[in-house]
Amino acid sequence: MTRELKEILVGAAVVGAFGGMLLLSYWGQDFAGDAARSGYVLTAKFNRVDGLSTGDEVRMGGIRIGTVEDMTLDPDYRAVISMRIAPDAELPTDSSVAIHTDGLFGSKFLEFLPGGDEAVFKGGDTVSHTQDAQIVSELLDLIIAEGRARLVRQKLREGG
Repeated sequence: MTRELKEILVGAAVVGAFGGMLLLSYWGQDFAGDAARSGYVLTAKFNRVDGLSTGDEVRMGGIRIGTVEDMTLDPDYRAVISMRIAPDAELPTDSSVAIHTDGLFGSKFLEFLPGGDEAVFKGGDTVSHTQDAQIVSELLDLIIAEGRARLVRQKLREGG
C-alpha cells in the first residue's frame, strides 16, 4: 500500500510540475505580448515576403526591436508589412529594412540597417527603402548558372 501511494504521489508531482511549466510559459507569452503592444507602428512595402509571418522578429544590429504585426496586399499587389517597434528604438528616417533568414533554412525576420539622418521615424510612417526576401532555390539556380558560364568561358579559352 505505501509503495502504491508513493508512486501516485510521484506521478502527481510530475504532472503538477509539467502543468506549472505550461502555465508559466503561457503567462510569459502574455507579459511579452503586453510589452510588444507598446511602441509605435511602421509600415514597409515589399515585392516578396516569402516565409515571413506575423509575430516574426524585427531586429537592428541583431537585437530584437519589434515584431511583425500585420501583412496585407496593397492595390498594386505589393506586400504591406506593419511592424510594432519598441518605444526606445529610434530609427533614422533614411534607414532601410530587409528580409533576412536565420542561417540557410532558418526562420525569416526583418533587419533594419540604420541611416545617418537626424530625423527619426514616428508612428504611422512608412519605410521607403526595402529589400525583398531572397529565395534559396533562386540563389542556388544563380550559383549553378554562374558555374556553367565559367566552364563555357574556360573551354572557349582552351580552344575546345
